Amino acid sequence: MSGSLFQKIRQHLKNAFDRVNNQAYKRTILQAIPFWIASVLTGLIAVAYAELFGLAESVSKIIISYAPWALFILMPFCFLLAWWIVLRYAPNAKGSGIPQVIAAIEITGAKTEDKVDRLLSVKIIIVKIASSLIMAAGGGAIGREGPTIQIASSLFRKVNELLPPWWPKIARKNMITTGAAAGLAAAFNTPLGGIVFAIEELTKTHFSYFKTAIFSSVIIAGLTAQAIIGPYLYLGYPKVSEASKLIFLAIVLVAVLAGMLGAIMSKLILWGMKWKAKLKFTHQHVLYIGAVALVLGTLATLVSYDVLGSGKEIMQHTLFTDSKYLPWYTPVLRVIGPVLSFTTGAAGGIFAPSLASGASIGSVLSGWMELSESNTNLMILSGMVGFLTGVTRSPFTSAILVLEMTDRHGVIFHLILAAMTSSVAAILIDKHSFYHHLKNQYIADLQTDDPPTRS
Repeated sequence: MSGSLFQKIRQHLKNAFDRVNNQAYKRTILQAIPFWIASVLTGLIAVAYAELFGLAESVSKIIISYAPWALFILMPFCFLLAWWIVLRYAPNAKGSGIPQVIAAIEITGAKTEDKVDRLLSVKIIIVKIASSLIMAAGGGAIGREGPTIQIASSLFRKVNELLPPWWPKIARKNMITTGAAAGLAAAFNTPLGGIVFAIEELTKTHFSYFKTAIFSSVIIAGLTAQAIIGPYLYLGYPKVSEASKLIFLAIVLVAVLAGMLGAIMSKLILWGMKWKAKLKFTHQHVLYIGAVALVLGTLATLVSYDVLGSGKEIMQHTLFTDSKYLPWYTPVLRVIGPVLSFTTGAAGGIFAPSLASGASIGSVLSGWMELSESNTNLMILSGMVGFLTGVTRSPFTSAILVLEMTDRHGVIFHLILAAMTSSVAAILIDKHSFYHHLKNQYIADLQTDDPPTRS
């Protein structure tokens, strides 16, 4: 019955399409359909992944509530399993996923499909989800947003590959880029952030060539997610309506500190990954990852559990409760957590941990300055923008993301000021972004893995 109904609908649509005489219009529709299909799938997977990630994070919270000592068993087990899955099945599924997407966009072409396949594929999707969920269950200081971007780009690429030979061709680069934008939009529910991210971070070709594809894909992916879980904000509506006119000076201060610390954290992660890559034997990697898990477990038990997890609770706690001021050491913990978690080699994103680190900096400085609730919230948001900018060097993406997460359009100029200030401050630490360094490393690794040419 359902099969017969499907055939009737299919035939009806085909007849309607055949009656269209404008060949250019028909070609445009055919080219748009793969983007729309991939966008719906991205929205569905992003929602499912977000739900699973939340459940995974709750595992370590339950352990902490009932048997804190069990962290010293759970964390080494999860960290090692998450690393092993990546190492065994898809080495390029490690880490955030955004550098892999940028590398894929840069090298994609007719003769490089095998290389791109190592960065974006169905296998990558499965391993990325599995490894990051296990890592989150173990209390790793990781996020799901970067992984969602690599998952979405892999999905868009696969849909493009499945098109029949007679279908109008779609540029591989455009498909991957649009997938990344749709993935970010679905992960954060930030459509403008997805578009700005594609323009600022990913595109090397003229945006007008595929702006319609990006706009429609971002909208469809976001609407698909909203259709399942309803309209939502990643964070909520923090009070900022009574911010002082002199708060701009404090915003500059928090942006400078957050931007520099974001760049410092990036350099520490890169240094740690470079050092770990020199370990020649598997047992050395096992010992390192086990040690990382034990160090994080010790810091969590003896100092604060804020060192664990993505950090979203830190953002929500400081923005929406009366306990707005964190201890001075929280920003230090929120740098240590991602550095150690990221260098394990398991899958996990850096977006949410960076936002949490920035929020903690804004909270601590506000406590020292004894600022009001509205001014404190604005400092926290500015710290989030500043730290994320220090890591990504994408100031407008950072500002728009935080703006859309909180729906506080009245502070757009404050957030842009924080973004631009932190971008300049971060250059004092490193001229290039975290993603830029990793992208170059992925491309170099792909070239090294090539078999030697025969003369």
